[in-house]
Amino acid sequence: MTTQSATSHYFVESPSTRALVIGAIGVVFGDIGTSPLYALKECFSQEHGIPFSPDAVLGIISMLFWAMIIVVSLKYVMFVMRADNNGEGGVLALMALALRTAAPRSRMAKLLMMLGIFGACMFYGDAVITPAISVLSAVEGLEIAAPGLSHFVIPITLVILGALFIIQRSGTHTVGKLFGPIMVVWFGALGALGLMHLMQAPAILMAISPHHGIKFLMEHSLQAFVVLGSVFLVLTGAEALYADMGHFGARPIRYGWFALVMPCLMLNYLARVRCC
Repeated sequence: MTTQSATSHYFVESPSTRALVIGAIGVVFGDIGTSPLYALKECFSQEHGIPFSPDAVLGIISMLFWAMIIVVSLKYVMFVMRADNNGEGGVLALMALALRTAAPRSRMAKLLMMLGIFGACMFYGDAVITPAISVLSAVEGLEIAAPGLSHFVIPITLVILGALFIIQRSGTHTVGKLFGPIMVVWFGALGALGLMHLMQAPAILMAISPHHGIKFLMEHSLQAFVVLGSVFLVLTGAEALYADMGHFGARPIRYGWFALVMPCLMLNYLARVRCC
């Protein structure tokens, strides 16, 4: 039995739903959970030429909020995760489901296979880039706390990434047990800090209205299109919800998202900047 199938068997038959949820939080939501380290910073990058004004803040935060609602909550959690292939998820599982409707060796079958391979390549590209961005963004915080340690940022990042890849060899079971509690504390900290700052500037809650995002897109046109590329960083790792279904099942992933991850991320993004 392979490592993946063994860990999948363990998680699926575990009697404790709570353990499944915590394991899913540690494995599935690692990428999207570290997006606050860099996503909002990139959205307000000076290179985009967007003036830092109350309207711009409300517009960008509105786009962040609704991107997470539409793409993650509706698209992945409520819709795409229903399309499992014998409990397995991911782009190749989706391709296998689509191939059932096409005749063998037909043009449609070949097209579906090409789309599946292309999707897998995109997934691997994201898997290569995201860990480096997340870890580097976290370690760069040393430059703020202690500017003299700036030359240690790259070596520390390499050590952390190397350690992470060594741990991954032990399988999903080990990663989930190790990082599950850590990520629960991480999301709790994000939510608590977000709530604390939100109480100081509750006016940012106006960004929940989608008309602020639409207004921002209409007023800034091309610049807003470029900003959308940074908004997409908020969704980095969302595909893991579907790809890791075989390890944890759909229900624990949904529980983890709606009960902890989404509320804490929303609070943090809303409270990261002040609109007035």
